[in-house]
Amino acid sequence: MSSPIRTERHDNVLVIISDNPPVNALGQAVRAGLVDGIEQALGDNSVEAVVIRCDGRTFFAGADITEFGKPPKGPSLPDALDKLEASDKPVVAAIHGTALGGGCEVALACHYRVAVPSAKMGLPEVKLGLIPGAAGTQRLPRLVGAEAALPLVAIGNPIPAKKAQSIGLLDELVGEDSLEADAIAFAKSKVGQPVPRSSEGQANQDGVKNPDIFDEFRAKNGRKMRGFDAPNAAIEAVKAAGELDYKDGVAKERELFTKLMTGTQSKAMRHYFFAERAANKIDDVPSDTPLIDVKKVGIIGAGTMGGGIAMNFLSAGIPVTILEMKQEALDRGAGVMRKNYENAAKRGRMSAEQVDQAMGLLTPTLDYDDLADCDLVIEAVYESMDVKKEVFSKLDEVVKQGAILASNTSYLDINKIAMATDRPGYVLGLHFFSPANIMKLLEIVRGDKTRDDVLATSMKLAKKIGKVAAVSGVCPGFIGNRMLSKRQEQANKLIMEGANYWDVDDVLLEFGFPMGPFQMGDLAGLDIGWHRDPSKVTTVREALCAAERFGQKNGKGFYDYDEARQRTPSDEVKQIIADFAAKEGNEQRDISKDEIRERLLYPMVNEGAKILDEGMAQRASDIDVVWINGYGWPLYTGGPMFWADTVGLPEVVVGLERHGLEVSDYLRSKAEAGESFN
Repeated sequence: MSSPIRTERHDNVLVIISDNPPVNALGQAVRAGLVDGIEQALGDNSVEAVVIRCDGRTFFAGADITEFGKPPKGPSLPDALDKLEASDKPVVAAIHGTALGGGCEVALACHYRVAVPSAKMGLPEVKLGLIPGAAGTQRLPRLVGAEAALPLVAIGNPIPAKKAQSIGLLDELVGEDSLEADAIAFAKSKVGQPVPRSSEGQANQDGVKNPDIFDEFRAKNGRKMRGFDAPNAAIEAVKAAGELDYKDGVAKERELFTKLMTGTQSKAMRHYFFAERAANKIDDVPSDTPLIDVKKVGIIGAGTMGGGIAMNFLSAGIPVTILEMKQEALDRGAGVMRKNYENAAKRGRMSAEQVDQAMGLLTPTLDYDDLADCDLVIEAVYESMDVKKEVFSKLDEVVKQGAILASNTSYLDINKIAMATDRPGYVLGLHFFSPANIMKLLEIVRGDKTRDDVLATSMKLAKKIGKVAAVSGVCPGFIGNRMLSKRQEQANKLIMEGANYWDVDDVLLEFGFPMGPFQMGDLAGLDIGWHRDPSKVTTVREALCAAERFGQKNGKGFYDYDEARQRTPSDEVKQIIADFAAKEGNEQRDISKDEIRERLLYPMVNEGAKILDEGMAQRASDIDVVWINGYGWPLYTGGPMFWADTVGLPEVVVGLERHGLEVSDYLRSKAEAGESFN
């Protein structure tokens, strides 16, 4: 095999070029080629400087993730980079595209860094539950200072070239179309000068002079970092760069890296990394399926959901026609959308021009006929089968043939909705999650008759509007809500048996969820779907509504809320629950947090097993994608099915039996065979 690395001579400069598509990942052959290239330069007296650049769309974009978990093959990246940095001839990194992770570490080991203005740099390892492992946490603070290094290493978001230059990570911005020539000219200008090595830099003294910057950073980013191990290890490594000499700092980084690499969090986050990519593939739909061109989208309903869905398409530059029954509702919906955009502009997430651009693509209407030329129409109306059938029957009459008709239902049978049309092959579910303009998940529900091109187009479109999509078959609640109903069932039973409702919420908070089921009820509004008759009380929820406890909206639901929406348990609610439990003849007992956790989470895993057994999800990892993106399942556990693998399926079976709960045949057979879901 030919090496992905080649060299070219330009006068006294040796250019080392990587051509390892698609992203110039730093696999073994690339690392070996870099070492050979540097040795070639050092062994040739007529070479006075070196430039390292990449062909294709990007600079080195990171480690070769396919090598993870396999026995390492030399040279290791740290060894290759040490060789590169040790050169006494100036080495210049010429960066375009992205220099991420190992790619950024290559740039740090070079003596100088130049980049085109559109380039980005970063150390995103923390997003895989890791920290940089090739001295990135030691070279970076020595080059730019601990304060500038912390967000790059502990949060992991890349920064644009201009910002990289302002903190001292880049030496020069060069022409967008003249990177190689400008880098060679830059390298020539450094010939004969002592080479600056980032491992010998002194910028890291800011953390020594003001040790508080580490705690301040933790406090400022506490919410983002909660529950994750890697960000704290990253902070520790950056701090070590100021307290230890370079060699000991690198040893500290290696120790922290190894601990993370062998821990369950990084395994879970790497599992998710691949799971999200796998979810894009539909096993029985050929990858070359021709797609339907979606140039214009229609949306029925301008309420919270419809408006949020519309914003996804408008933000992606796709014109939207939005339909309502009354002018007042239409005006209100368009007003809310504009306000949401303006709030985003206030926070610096978009410009005033972009707000006008997005809203300029919106056509509000009261007439179904205005949807006739749409390529995709999504209904976001009241969750009633009769209402939805009526809408789809009308769409079938007015919308052009070949257009996709989608329902945003969260529960109802897509096959029944499709039968209200003469084109069931063009019908599917597009289940957005609220708030639809923010939440990442899109559950794509495949009906029995949904055509391949309709499904493939929807998957592609999901990507275009910035969603993470997963395919579900038709069953009540699809993947997400079907599993959620099992958790809610147990939560309601637990409070009838003596568990405090705040303990139920706290168990999930401690596990890593953003909120528990009773907090979630208060946030959404306990009166959603309430029959409005205070004399008719058959559930705790109805009793709370009868007592005018509607949730956060009026300051009292399961909890009492202060002005800052801080919650405290309510004596009135405790009494309502106690009365209900007595009426039902439930004996009250102390319930441990372990029992609460098992009874909330294990039935979800069991339901996930049934979903797999019925073929309602293609793979276990798709279920993990749904729960991480749609319901706040903590990323660092990898999702419900991966978490169950970590706990051990026999342990889940024993736990379900201990609490007298259902164990599916599929789960039991997997456990008995010593298998896992993933």
